[in-house]
Amino acid sequence: LSNMSNSHVQKVAVCTQFNARSLNQHLNSSKWWDFGRKQGGLFVLTPTMTTENNSWYRGTADAMYQNIDFLRESHEPYVIITSGGCVYKTDFNKMLEYHINQKADITVGYTKLAAGQDDPTRFGVMQMDTDGRVLSFEEKPVVTDNMTVSTGIYIIRRRLLIGLLEKANAEQRYDFVKDILVRYRETKKIYGYEMPGYWNNIATVDSYYRTNMDFLKKDVRDYFFGGYASIYSKVEDQPPAKFNPGASVRNSLVASGCIINGKVENSVLFRKVYVGNNCVIRNSIILNDVYIGDNTTIENCIVESRGTIRANETYRGEDGKVRIVVEENERYII
Repeated sequence: LSNMSNSHVQKVAVCTQFNARSLNQHLNSSKWWDFGRKQGGLFVLTPTMTTENNSWYRGTADAMYQNIDFLRESHEPYVIITSGGCVYKTDFNKMLEYHINQKADITVGYTKLAAGQDDPTRFGVMQMDTDGRVLSFEEKPVVTDNMTVSTGIYIIRRRLLIGLLEKANAEQRYDFVKDILVRYRETKKIYGYEMPGYWNNIATVDSYYRTNMDFLKKDVRDYFFGGYASIYSKVEDQPPAKFNPGASVRNSLVASGCIINGKVENSVLFRKVYVGNNCVIRNSIILNDVYIGDNTTIENCIVESRGTIRANETYRGEDGKVRIVVEENERYII
């Protein structure tokens, strides 16, 4: 949403489906991203049951087809399609300029994974010619050594998108990548655009953990927060973090509303986290509103939101694996 706002995109639709209550609450005001406007704005599109349709979104193409009236009633010539599961900062106008200059039907954003950055079989892998035209596109191959992967960002002319969605739906095809991008790669002019700067997908536990740990690096933080363009989010008014006597914090991100009594190293603490006396938190992510009792050790873990961890507990991720901690104990006992 910040990328859209900074690129001066004035109409944005978010397709939500499963377990979307917290996301919908996050989006309940569009003012944080400057989408509170008379023309355009922020729209949240959920599956709508009608006499013609009684199903949830059956894929990415179906999600757009079920809201095809939104596309038909719009007047913008181009559509930017993005995934919500990636972390990056970009100017979509530069990608649009490339799309227009290449006279492309569809432009696909891509990046080249560094060795060990991620598993390329999780993504669509691409091969292009010297002009950038996509020669092959394989979605989530079983085995590959190709490190050029799609970032899930596409630009396409609105009228062309409407036509492709209508044809795909008539043939009961519901996935944008498999049923449109891959299917038409030889008949449509599809070009690749290399995304600049940092990019990471957070759709798995390991990638989510690695991306959060990346933000402990100064260069990554400076890239996202140090200069133009800014990153915006819904603001919650919390008191600043409080570090009580005896607290020790090193190389960590601590959000507002936290109270720290123990030791925190190489970790990310979200809002309203309480760390008890003599606790040790290392290489971990503690999500919103977690209470950690005294004398507790947490290493290489992700602690779920609103959890309550009793005193004198130990949680460790072993053998290089991240452990998910879900503890819904009673926090207050009368």
